[in-house]
Amino acid sequence: MDLQSPAWIRAPSPLACRATRGGGNVNPALMKTPLLGRWFTAGWLIVSVGRLATAALPPGIPASVSSRAEASPLREYFLPPTRVLWQSPPGVAHAEALLAAKPGQAVLSEPTPPTELKGAGAGVLLDFGVEVQGFVEIITPMMPDQAKPRTVRVRFGESASEAMAELGGKQNAGNDHAVRDQVVTLPWLGKKRVGPSGFRFVRIDNADAVVPVQLSQVRAVLQIRDLEYVGAFRCSDERLNRIWDVGAYTVHLNMQEYLWDGIKRDRLVWLGDLHPEVATIHAVFGFNEVVPRSLDLMRDVTKPTEWMNGISSYSMWWVILQEDLWMHQGNRAYLEAQREYLGRLLRHLAGFVDAEGRETLDGMRFLDWPTFENKRAVNEGLQAMLLLSLESGGRLMRTLGDTALESLCAETSARLRRRVPEASGRKSPAALLALAGVRDAQAVADSVLKAGGPKDLSTFYGYYVLQALAKANEIDTALDFIRTYWGGMLDLGATTFWEGFDLEWMKDAGRIDELTPSGKRDVHGDCGEHCYVGFRHSLCHGWASGPTAWMSQHVLGIQPLEPGFKKVRVSPSLGRLTWAEGAYPTPKGPIRVRHERQADGTVVSEVKAPEGVEVVQP
Repeated sequence: MDLQSPAWIRAPSPLACRATRGGGNVNPALMKTPLLGRWFTAGWLIVSVGRLATAALPPGIPASVSSRAEASPLREYFLPPTRVLWQSPPGVAHAEALLAAKPGQAVLSEPTPPTELKGAGAGVLLDFGVEVQGFVEIITPMMPDQAKPRTVRVRFGESASEAMAELGGKQNAGNDHAVRDQVVTLPWLGKKRVGPSGFRFVRIDNADAVVPVQLSQVRAVLQIRDLEYVGAFRCSDERLNRIWDVGAYTVHLNMQEYLWDGIKRDRLVWLGDLHPEVATIHAVFGFNEVVPRSLDLMRDVTKPTEWMNGISSYSMWWVILQEDLWMHQGNRAYLEAQREYLGRLLRHLAGFVDAEGRETLDGMRFLDWPTFENKRAVNEGLQAMLLLSLESGGRLMRTLGDTALESLCAETSARLRRRVPEASGRKSPAALLALAGVRDAQAVADSVLKAGGPKDLSTFYGYYVLQALAKANEIDTALDFIRTYWGGMLDLGATTFWEGFDLEWMKDAGRIDELTPSGKRDVHGDCGEHCYVGFRHSLCHGWASGPTAWMSQHVLGIQPLEPGFKKVRVSPSLGRLTWAEGAYPTPKGPIRVRHERQADGTVVSEVKAPEGVEVVQP
């Protein structure tokens, strides 16, 4: 799609559609994704972006129906279970049959006995090896006495312990947003799809004390956009490579019809969450219509005199995201389409600065959950947020030729900059003040960010702590934070990054991919706080993907200097790494780099940029 064209300004957009069959047309980049490559197979399906044209549907469908149809942007893949993690002591026969290769179709006779669950509560716990968004599909054989209904209880879990949990209770297992615990009736000699939800584990129990249940096959149905991983990252530290991959996959799963915060909870468009997610999308996929589609959704459902998602900082993130999108994609038509709303929002924001330069924002005052109850930290952070968003908005107004509004943003920003709020000592707001230039980045790094190592991080604002450390040229500190904090989730069995995480949770904790041993902490059910206590905690949250974008921006050193990457800075920061290489998407094609440290400590870079991209190197 031509990114200079207004075609992607608003959804629905023109049709981009193709049919694929089997594994033959599976995107090669997805096949190579470490978490997914060995599983991809699929039947006939339609993959598209935007609204489906009438001619793309079969002629037997009336025009009155087809003219209003929309094609899903998602593709489906079937994933077999990788292991039976648990089975009830009585009542289960041939559980291992669920691991055998099967055709995905009910058949009259099978060469091997099906799995049988006899008696209420007879069940199995299946591990699909990786977090997925989608459904579980249960295929049944020709069971005796077809007149008797077969019912099973199906429980999804992002951890093994969540799939074993009862609803409610002290560990807070629930059914909000995506139903993860339900009783369903199975067909006789047929197929039943249950979901959707975000999960890795599924427990299936017979719900009937008398009638046995037979299962021919159980498989996960992964729903995901068929995207090429244009961006890439590899370096001399394999742990960092793994973290880059997991961050990319975490966001990829959340790129549904809209860009969600989490695939189990909340499955909603939260504007603040979008900022690190969009940074990851820019670094991994380049342009994707899910970004403007989600930004426009929240614009269209929120008056500019109100706050997106009811949170003042989230409307400010919308402004900053508009500049990020402009710099990465350079689509003037899209930016022009935001002019009216953006202008009204900036005027509204400018009204929340008093004569002394203090922000006076109303609504829900929020940065991230760990600082939510710390009024001083929130005041500190919102002062920086308002400055960052008004300065960003002022630059956009200059581009749009609105000198009056540009001046208002500049005058209000100058007033904000004269006031340095009282310090809370917390990392999240301190990082924002350093990024806004209100406090010296090196002083902030020395006094706050480096204190206690990677403690007091959040999976959301950890991204801005990394950015502030980079501004202070503390690259090795930032890389150590990434290894320890985000790597800590991997050490507990994560295949996607979580809504919240505290290094203290790791003490005496079991892994999420095992049933918690006696004497160990259930890191999913026993931890969490604020809105994510216990099993309500999302273990696939896009705002946690910051290290993926950060390593592409700073280790590879690739950042746009002019809209649409007409000019780009390539300035690698390897820290103690001996080499790093990768690619970064641009509207004109990927920039490819390799950086190697020489014996004398200097770094030699090889840069290959597409035609029309001017490279600036230090």
